[in-house]
Amino acid sequence: MLETSSNSAQLATLASELIVRHPHLHQRRVFLRADGGHLVLQGRVKSFFEKQMAQEALRTIDGVRTIDNQLEVSWQD
Repeated sequence: MLETSSNSAQLATLASELIVRHPHLHQRRVFLRADGGHLVLQGRVKSFFEKQMAQEALRTIDGVRTIDNQLEVSWQD
């Protein structure tokens, strides 16, 4: 299947909605980019658990091939 910018936009929208609804994440601090089936997570979370939960949640989306989890853990935020 040919990857298009609309596919990337649709994937980014689905991923963003999933992050916002996730009960274990503070979504105001989690941002993502999509390029085809590649997602990049950026921002800050309060624990390694939240970092892993964000990544695992995105794995459930059809079309995600790779996830680059660049989330930083900051206990003091």
